[in-house]
Formats: sequence, C-alpha cells, structure tokens
Amino acid sequence: MNSRSATPACDDYELRFESLFHAGRALAFPCDAHGGVRLDALSERARQNYLFARAVVGRDYASPVVLRSTSARV
Repeated sequence: MNSRSATPACDDYELRFESLFHAGRALAFPCDAHGGVRLDALSERARQNYLFARAVVGRDYASPVVLRSTSARV
C-alpha cells in the first residue's frame, strides 16, 4: 500500500526560471503540478527571489517551466 496521496505534493515539482545570460544559472521554487507556488511556505528571501524572477521574465529570466523535482520519489 502506498502512503502517498493521489494528488502530487507541492514539493514533487519545481517552477524553474532559467537565466537568459548565465548558462546553468536558474531560480527554482517548489510548486504543484500546475506551477502554483505557495508564497506563505517560502522563506522571506525565497519569496523576494520568486517575485523578482516573475517581474523580470523576458529581461533577465526565461518564462518559467514546471519540472518534476529531482528529489521527488517515484
């Protein structure tokens, strides 16, 4: 029997903003399967980084993508 719920947890996915100017540099935040980030669950610094990344999409960061988190269990 699997103890995990049928709905993937918020930490099973990440919303990733890739830098447009520095290859390999990105900001990533835990999210649900649809890219929803729980702001109240982020630290103050992470929340500031998330809001910054959203504000500069197209200038400093590419549009975010939802990826399966590397720490998610199968």
